[in-house]
Amino acid sequence: MTSAVQISNRKALPPPTERYTILGWLQKNLFDGWFNSLLTVVILLLLVALLRPLFNWAFNTAEWAVIPANFNLIFRGQYPEDQAWRLWLALYLLAFVIGFAWAANTKLIQGELIVVFAIPLLLMLVPFFTSGTRINLLIVEAAALVGYAIGRYVPEKRSNLGVWALLVYAVALLFILRGGSGETGAWAAVPTNLWGGLLLSLLLAVFGIVISFPLGVLLALGRRSKLPAIRMISVLYIEFIRGVPLITLLFMAQVMLQLFLPDGFPTIDRALRALAAITLFSAAYTAENVRGGLQSIPKGQYEAANALGLSSFQSMTLIILPQALRAVIPVLVGQFIGLFKDTSLVALVGLFDLLGIARTILGNPNWLGTHREVYAFIGLIYWIFSYMMAYTSRRIEARLAVGNR
Repeated sequence: MTSAVQISNRKALPPPTERYTILGWLQKNLFDGWFNSLLTVVILLLLVALLRPLFNWAFNTAEWAVIPANFNLIFRGQYPEDQAWRLWLALYLLAFVIGFAWAANTKLIQGELIVVFAIPLLLMLVPFFTSGTRINLLIVEAAALVGYAIGRYVPEKRSNLGVWALLVYAVALLFILRGGSGETGAWAAVPTNLWGGLLLSLLLAVFGIVISFPLGVLLALGRRSKLPAIRMISVLYIEFIRGVPLITLLFMAQVMLQLFLPDGFPTIDRALRALAAITLFSAAYTAENVRGGLQSIPKGQYEAANALGLSSFQSMTLIILPQALRAVIPVLVGQFIGLFKDTSLVALVGLFDLLGIARTILGNPNWLGTHREVYAFIGLIYWIFSYMMAYTSRRIEARLAVGNR
């Protein structure tokens, strides 16, 4: 039975009009006392003073016609128009694989799933999209639903099929974009120097992250190895790469990478050289982040693994490394977001990524004076993908209870 003392010590709830109305929320959070009220008014006045000219430019002065006129150039670069159907094919398969992997991993219908499936439908509302683009977006939506429906039949013990599907898709994506060996036809070869815009930026970021992550984990383990040779090689690599800026590695890869390959080896194009530099750069920072996670694991975890009779490999892969990676998820995602934005540096070595395409558009006499519009749209694209990565990181952290013991 609850005592009278306990009841009197409880904090009295505000009236329902203050708990469940917008007016009550405003009073509690923005106008709770004279100081908070004054601070709220001052901030509102500052926002009005700052945002009013911005809105006036965005809705009255800006020449947004530059975006729809160069929409294809921004998103696919100089990829041939007659081969653009391959990009849609890649999106169909991506939607199918995402739906399949999601359903194979969890059978629950979550809010994030609804948001992901709503993206193609929301894009269909963009006013300057053609009817053909809207039909393709509808096919993307249908492919995602079909993949999700098939993934629902995957047994729980086979949930890793979703990961394998993503890996197979990564290989198939390169074949789809690159094409065959001929120069003409429906499956003509499209060299990577024609890839550009958002397509190139995403490929460099995604493959740079995927390839550099296992390499960084190996380097972190090598730096903590008891073998002097392996530890010294790992330390030298990490400290050398972290001691030079990314732009230096990009120029070195463009000029010197072919010198390290045997005679007669096919010439590596500029996009793959840039990817090699980005991967090597990211691996060094990933190694240090993972090493920090390994050092945070208590010594008792190692002793417990030894007490269970596990080998060094088993204890590292089954006990130590999963805990270390779980602890450094926020740091790793922050690094990957920075890597995605750092891909803009490839414009300095002659590649037409998002930033390079923006400079190309601004060089067109028809669009002189539209710097603010173009860079604002490019910045919005970078922000959208960076926020998606950050949001995914927060959801993973919440599911794994990162920071909670």
